[in-house]
Amino acid sequence: MSDDFPITIFHNPACGTSRNVVAMVEAAGYQPQVIEYLETGWTRQQLQGLLGSMGVGAREILREKGTPAAEFGLLAPGIDEDAILDAMVAHPILVNRPIVVTPKGVKLARPSEVVLDLLDHRPATFRKEDGEVVQTRP
Repeated sequence: MSDDFPITIFHNPACGTSRNVVAMVEAAGYQPQVIEYLETGWTRQQLQGLLGSMGVGAREILREKGTPAAEFGLLAPGIDEDAILDAMVAHPILVNRPIVVTPKGVKLARPSEVVLDLLDHRPATFRKEDGEVVQTRP
């Protein structure tokens, strides 16, 4: 199934939302390619490609919580795209997660239910780590 509908998840295993997205995709019967981007890092070209596919700028995927974004001055209104991208390449933690790529599109899957719109079929049921039941049918 994964061959006809490839799914890539840029994942941080320390993040509950990211873990829920991986589990939700697997519960739907897919075998996603899971990339732990804190280990592999990012290239500028890779980030620009993802941003272009999402139709957003770097600021929209900049993670503020638990990162040095403020310390680096990246939250100031005048910071340009290049400065944010350079910081993301140097410090992968600055990229919010999980980013999911499927034939239906590319999205930052926050909240985790956003991933359902990127799938050809959904899991029959799904319960998040915290016990919350997700409505998997539209």
